[in-house]
Amino acid sequence: MTLAAPGDGAFEQAGSDLRMDWGERGVANLAPTCGVLVVVDVLSFSTAVDVAIGRGASVLPLRWRDSRAAEAAARAGAVLADRRRGAGWSLSPESLTTLEDRTLLALPSPNGATLCSLAAEHPATVLVGCPRNAIAVAAAAAAARSGRPVGVIAAGERWPDDTVRPAVEDLLGTGAIVSALRLVEPSISVSVEAATAATAFEAYADTLGPVLAGSVSGRELRAAGFVADLELAGCLDVSRSVPVLRDGVLRGA
Repeated sequence: MTLAAPGDGAFEQAGSDLRMDWGERGVANLAPTCGVLVVVDVLSFSTAVDVAIGRGASVLPLRWRDSRAAEAAARAGAVLADRRRGAGWSLSPESLTTLEDRTLLALPSPNGATLCSLAAEHPATVLVGCPRNAIAVAAAAAAARSGRPVGVIAAGERWPDDTVRPAVEDLLGTGAIVSALRLVEPSISVSVEAATAATAFEAYADTLGPVLAGSVSGRELRAAGFVADLELAGCLDVSRSVPVLRDGVLRGA
């Protein structure tokens, strides 16, 4: 195998208008050449954001869960989400089904929110997608790309050494966006990476909920008592919400 030389376009998936990559390095690879970046963190940032936007709220994505989160929320006039095991609004999508209209929720997330922050450093339009809003986000991405590529970024989870752990739920969530984009724009050229994600999603689309529940991340959530979060995450195209990052805040398009 010959490794790709820097600048030959391999890591940017040059020549394809629909691309897919993983984590922070994926943003760095795709952002410079893409007109749209779609962040996918199914369990649970993307699902939580979709539920919040559907309730008429906005989300301030935060990379931290420490004192910096409280300071950022206070500066923005936002309500800081509780820790997931708390009684209030949190990263648990189920907790956000009672979110009040026009709430600005500061939502810490080490994966999805971090990718939103990194993506915001580039001129691309930044969207947040998941199976729930795949068609809606795909249509928005197709409309916003202005002839430039679309990059779909699977967040993944974290190993104990803080490296990215590729996660089934984000592979399938990314595939849902890619599959939907191919329906919306049939002539779009698709990279091998993006096509592989779509193939995986299409194989499990009819059993998405059970597959998510049986994944490592799903088993972790079930063990922690968050079965309702899995049920929300496993729904396909039930939402028309299109979260768009503007001035650091995710709002409905």
